[in-house]
Amino acid sequence: MSTQDARPPRPGYFGRFGGRYVAATLLNALEELAAAFYEAMADPAFHEEYHAILRDYAGRPSPLYLARRLSERVGCKVYLKREDLNHTGAHKINNTVGQGLLARRMGKSRIIAETGAGQHGVATATVAALLGLPCQVFMGTEDVRRQKLNVYRMRLLGAEVVPVEGLQGTLKDACDEAMRYWMGTYEEALYIFGSVAGPHPYPTMVREFQRVIGDEARRQVLEREGRLPDLLVACVGGGSNAMGLFYPFLEDEGVALIGVEAAGYGIDTGLHSASIGAGSFGVLDGTASLILQDEDGQVLPVHSVAAGLDYPGVGPEHAFLHESGRARYASVTDEEALAAFRTLAELEGMIPALESAHAVAQVLKMADELGEDEIVIINISGRGDKDCEEVARLTGGESTT
Repeated sequence: MSTQDARPPRPGYFGRFGGRYVAATLLNALEELAAAFYEAMADPAFHEEYHAILRDYAGRPSPLYLARRLSERVGCKVYLKREDLNHTGAHKINNTVGQGLLARRMGKSRIIAETGAGQHGVATATVAALLGLPCQVFMGTEDVRRQKLNVYRMRLLGAEVVPVEGLQGTLKDACDEAMRYWMGTYEEALYIFGSVAGPHPYPTMVREFQRVIGDEARRQVLEREGRLPDLLVACVGGGSNAMGLFYPFLEDEGVALIGVEAAGYGIDTGLHSASIGAGSFGVLDGTASLILQDEDGQVLPVHSVAAGLDYPGVGPEHAFLHESGRARYASVTDEEALAAFRTLAELEGMIPALESAHAVAQVLKMADELGEDEIVIINISGRGDKDCEEVARLTGGESTT
């Protein structure tokens, strides 16, 4: 591994992070997928169909909204990139449309996916229905419990939801089971991975399908303000919504980037999901990145109130951005995220996903640091309908059922 880490950058690597660490059985499947992806990226017809579906079916471009009351609270201009307004209620549809079109292009007859918060599963089931392909979604049993609405939505869309017990019954367990299943079915199935993690080409491919967020935000803020923002903020689990926002701004040194991880009950408690803040170099789900592991290299249990953030690793490009210093990664506790969930609802009439509430909480925490002339963009990666029952349970509010 040390020899590989010393090599110069190459496809699938971001500094020393990335690569393919998988069973030999999957190498052919990944090579086939990479070849199809790069071929599609060079095909104008693929881009035309992809963007047409995003426009006419998913509802893009998503608005860039000036949150006036939130701005007053923070003390500077705060814009919200409204990925919650996409069809299916999150940024996930951007990626599943792209990978769904690849599945059809490759002649695959069915689709496999994993999901945590359920939004990727819903978006995958939606695209599978659109393309007329059968779909299986692997989901941890704990996430099945706390995301009942999304489980119902997936089944309503025709997908089979496969509960996975595993160590904690959360996203990591779902990823493991989906990857194992794909090993025996890759000739006819495509595994639509939900984040910028996993073995090459997934980190690059998912980023390219999510960069539409940042491409739009860049155009929109220039039209509104005549200049680029000072700061971009997004939550980070695996990290696809953050990388989608950040990537088009990476060369703009004056634009600061902050990814917000889940501190859970607090970093000191060990019950968190802050892979960058408290992790170390290792291999998880086929890629080298920063992961939460013990001294023997065993993956540690993780926790977050947000089902989409309780993952013990992070996308390799995020690990590289952290190590290179281009982006900063902070963390927000469950308590802070729950407070921000309510604050955005009360100030702006928007109920964010608990994942997105972590990004809102970070900006609220920074109010004393931000100058009145600064411009901040927060990525509201999804809407919070899916979380209302869980928030009510946790905060002693009235149940929604």
